[in-house]
Amino acid sequence: MSGSPTPTVTSETISPRSQRFRDSVHNIPTPGTEVHRPKRYEPIVLNIYIVGSIALLMICLGIALEIALRLSSRNNGFSVPENNVFTFISAAMLTSFVPTLMVVPLAYFWAVADWMLRWYQPYVTLSEGNAPAARSILLDYLIIYQPPNHLISFPQTSALVNQYINPHCSFCCLHATVSRIPISDTTGTPHKSIGLSPTINQLTSFLASAGYAEAAVYNNLQDPPFVHGGWSAAPFSAPAGTILNGTLAVNTTAIQTHVNCIKPTSFTTTNLTSSDFVLSAIFSSSCNGSLSLNPSNGTDQFSVTAASTCATSNQDQNFQPVIFWYYHLSDNGDALGTAVFCQPSIAISIVTTTMDLNDGSMGDCTIVEPFDDANNVTGDPLNGEVYNGLIFDASNNSYIAARALAINSGIPGAIYSFASQQPDGPESVFDDPYGFVNATKDIYTQYLSLAAQTIYFLPDNTTISAQLTSNVPRLFIEALPAYLLSLLFISVGIISIIIHILHKRSRRNLWLTSPPGSIAAIVSLTSRSGFGDLLLPYDDVSRMRNNLTGLTFRLDKRTGAIVAEEDFGVVNTSDNIALLSGKGGYGVGLGVTEISLSRTSSKDKIEC
Repeated sequence: MSGSPTPTVTSETISPRSQRFRDSVHNIPTPGTEVHRPKRYEPIVLNIYIVGSIALLMICLGIALEIALRLSSRNNGFSVPENNVFTFISAAMLTSFVPTLMVVPLAYFWAVADWMLRWYQPYVTLSEGNAPAARSILLDYLIIYQPPNHLISFPQTSALVNQYINPHCSFCCLHATVSRIPISDTTGTPHKSIGLSPTINQLTSFLASAGYAEAAVYNNLQDPPFVHGGWSAAPFSAPAGTILNGTLAVNTTAIQTHVNCIKPTSFTTTNLTSSDFVLSAIFSSSCNGSLSLNPSNGTDQFSVTAASTCATSNQDQNFQPVIFWYYHLSDNGDALGTAVFCQPSIAISIVTTTMDLNDGSMGDCTIVEPFDDANNVTGDPLNGEVYNGLIFDASNNSYIAARALAINSGIPGAIYSFASQQPDGPESVFDDPYGFVNATKDIYTQYLSLAAQTIYFLPDNTTISAQLTSNVPRLFIEALPAYLLSLLFISVGIISIIIHILHKRSRRNLWLTSPPGSIAAIVSLTSRSGFGDLLLPYDDVSRMRNNLTGLTFRLDKRTGAIVAEEDFGVVNTSDNIALLSGKGGYGVGLGVTEISLSRTSSKDKIEC
């Protein structure tokens, strides 16, 4: 070729990098002088401003979660619509899916950023130069294990943490439930106050109460409004227009009934004749009773009598204690019997209680103070005596007499029916020393509590203060999961921004013009490097490692190509014209001989 002399290439200068292969990197046109200089490729997920914004968002989410937790604790949750506006999706689905949907983009971003850092890491190592094959071209950070690198390990950890946050954030934190929220102070109107009913001798109140107690046994009914667990409160009503889904708390007058039932200290059954059977019970030295019955009247018999021997002198039988009698003839012919002694009493108090505005059921009663107002229940004429509700004075009125008989047989009948409903029948209740005592106590207490509503209260129309509480759905944030998630959000945000700042600094000498993941991109970086002659398409990792032993790798600063060098000696491997700077001429070291090339000589052919 005419012009400047052409250097003679000897066998010692076949390859400027190695004696085992030849490269042609020096023939690549210099970008920015001989060819257009391509724009540097920078993935958007590695853009420091994008990463910083996402990291800041994570930190803000952590802080916002802490603030939301404080507000949830202070305000008893967050209000939500009482009726789900999305009729086709349940509330549980909304509380779990929507927050997860909000976190999915963040988790996806950090996962992509983690993969991109791993893609870039071998090229970052090459840009630093003098990298053995194991740390550069053989390195694959996309597999599970690789030699530790803090710029890769931390992003991997952050990505794993985000994968954990994604499915668990809403499940752990958000909890939708119905909560009681005080709405306002209001007033209630009690309909009754303490006083003895003038129609008590008609026994209609006792009959109705006995009927409900019997129905409760057969149909498993709960206590009616204003009766709860032995308490009977003065009925009251909520103000007009009050919400239905809530409760009304008031201080009102209530009567607590105690039946004081005990089992006998001694019980005997005596068969006098085939038609005369006697049950005898002793409860104390001065309290006993007996009952005669005819076995031919049935294998199951029950009754209740006045315990006159246990009553005070000249006490009316309406107020005397009572004895319940139970008899059963077993299948094998054994006669079983027992008795229960009960002596009812009442206590009148001012209590705090609640009424469910939806069904009128009464809540627990808390005693505020004893009831000391003058009345004819604890005062004259009863003076604290309590109707037993089972034994009544004889009446010439056939209707009243029939009611008394129905009540007298109905309550012990309900108790015996309850025993018969047990899985092992009434015999299991007879075998339990406290079986009939407990059954009698529960049913007798409910009966007298129901009766107290009408026999110990009189109509009234005063106004009392009340607290209206609404039962509304609320959205709560659980404390412990919220603390952990807040810590994770903030930690991921801070660690990620630090790692990406450090990684950006480590990429300052790296100039890639296309995404590093494609096969074409890899071929463009290595096609002129020559060391590919040492590898075969079917080499495994072990063979490739052996064939590349003794070589170090770096990115050529002038062209960006991957070049390989033997460890034993390169006199001058520096390039004066770099892809990063685009300045000046360059020199390429060829073994022990250095050939200086002009900017145009890269197009000339070397003549041998």
